Amino acid sequence: MAFPGNDGLTVCFAHVAYQLQERFALRGTGIRSIQVRNRADLEAGIGAADVLVVSGLWRDEVLGVAPRLKFIQSIGAGTDQFSRAALAGRGIRLASASGVNARAVSEHAMALVLALARRLGEARDNQSRKHWRGMIGDLTQREDELGGKTMIVVGIGRIGGRLARLAKAFDMKVIAFRRDAAAGANGADEVYGLEALPAHLPRADFVVLTCPLTAETEGLIGAAALAAMKPSAFLVNVARGRCVDEAALVRALEEKRIAGAGIDVTIEEPLAAGSALWGLENAIITPHTAGETRRYEDNVLDILMENLGRLQAGRAELFNQVV
Repeated sequence: MAFPGNDGLTVCFAHVAYQLQERFALRGTGIRSIQVRNRADLEAGIGAADVLVVSGLWRDEVLGVAPRLKFIQSIGAGTDQFSRAALAGRGIRLASASGVNARAVSEHAMALVLALARRLGEARDNQSRKHWRGMIGDLTQREDELGGKTMIVVGIGRIGGRLARLAKAFDMKVIAFRRDAAAGANGADEVYGLEALPAHLPRADFVVLTCPLTAETEGLIGAAALAAMKPSAFLVNVARGRCVDEAALVRALEEKRIAGAGIDVTIEEPLAAGSALWGLENAIITPHTAGETRRYEDNVLDILMENLGRLQAGRAELFNQVV
């Protein structure tokens, strides 16, 4: 059965906050759309939809009330919440939004690197106290320059590759780590398999995680990895919270065994008010906002429109195809 044309399609946008329907309307596609903000409304409205654009609101049980559903466009890169077998059994296609925030996350990671090097967290704290810091004689306590420093990037895909290019623009040396080193350096000076990371950690001034959460990367930065880093080195995590042993990181920061950390993701989100991370002067915390920019909705819609075009043309392969 042919995929419907624009005049026969209904798209359901399901997200608690994103302005997807509003941005979609500006494109003048002629495609009917609805927008829901919670799971109850999703279950009530999905029956009229041919296409669903969703991420966190999805549950496989929704399939029972979605007789028309033909295609799901994930709003995010992750698709673990979807049962591939269940979708395939119903003939429903699925595509991820992988790469949708590559520019945003790589820029955020670089911003954290710069903030740590230039001690912007301390400057903001001093501003709130109306304290003008004097000149510093101790070289180890001054702001630093990035030129000549070494950055390790763990995960050298779209995000890590762009970060490598940004770092190179600051005259940094970039060492990349990925599951399959043969897949290429993607802008880095050197590339190794993940198993080689412990041996190279002492080389790094910055260790930046941009990798997906997998069995291999869960807990990748634990007590041993932190102990291998230089006391002057910084850790930046824009990947997933569980890639880092949070308790070990807190200890390393409290004991000044590493210089500091830029943290966009934590194991539990929102971060609990009682977390020791909040009180660490050598940590900068952002609330999992690395990927969120004013362009995020439009970036997702670009992928959606590409895939709708492919489905309507009868093409077998989707952009970022999962099912």
